[in-house]
Amino acid sequence: MKIPPSELPLQPSGAIYHIGIHPENLADKIILVGDPGRVETISNKFDTLEFTHSHRELTTHTGFFQNKRISVISTGMGTDNIDIVLTELDALANVDLQKMERKSEHITLTMVRIGTCGAIQEDIPVGSFIAAKQGFGFDGLLQFYKHNSQEYEDLVEHFVGFTGWGERLPYPYCFPADQTLLETIAFDMVKGITASAPGFFGPQGRQVCAPLAFPHLNEKIEAFNYQGNRITNLEMECSAIYGLGNLLKHKTLTVCLAIANRVNHQFLKDYNQQMDILITKVLNRI
Repeated sequence: MKIPPSELPLQPSGAIYHIGIHPENLADKIILVGDPGRVETISNKFDTLEFTHSHRELTTHTGFFQNKRISVISTGMGTDNIDIVLTELDALANVDLQKMERKSEHITLTMVRIGTCGAIQEDIPVGSFIAAKQGFGFDGLLQFYKHNSQEYEDLVEHFVGFTGWGERLPYPYCFPADQTLLETIAFDMVKGITASAPGFFGPQGRQVCAPLAFPHLNEKIEAFNYQGNRITNLEMECSAIYGLGNLLKHKTLTVCLAIANRVNHQFLKDYNQQMDILITKVLNRI
């Protein structure tokens, strides 16, 4: 079935519309970062750099690290950006952009997000590396897609009941990391459920000026535990990466550096050295 140009637009050059690259510019191993500036930080470690491109906040560098061809791509912040980036990455790999038809053979991409987060458990110090066993979405993005996440339906329902989740909030969803990536990349990291919020301040329980509708929600999130599973940290992208990654049949993992602890109100102002260690771990293990 042909995909209409209104549904998957291309640039005049034939490049995918938002990311702005062609299929040959994309490696099968991909590191996703939010900050465009972090792309160069990672690609500076490459042995060779073959391609660079930047469009809006979406910067792509592709090259080789220890004989592995890797693309590093910035997504910007939020699950809405992830919706664009993962859909276009899948199209670059699995849609014939000239015929505008899905290819008969599926290419599985490996995508690892390196980011920052806030720990929401008192026993996780700032500077810790946290790997998401599951991505738990507060954002509602995956509710616009037909999906079957029955494996975690009981967990989600228990969370909704335990927290008194507001009826006017998006209904949560939950998807797993790729187990092989979790074991090979994150074997020495803290592991737990990573929750993705649709914002940095109010949706993550930060009250600066505007009053919060659910001022005690973070306390309930911290106390939540279902069959030994607890929410370890809050950020803004993981749930959409896992949800779309599962729907599109790609391998996904999120690893984050905890630069804040929301329980004891600590913040790591200078985290460049710890981030460099995390980047090196991922490059060596991906």
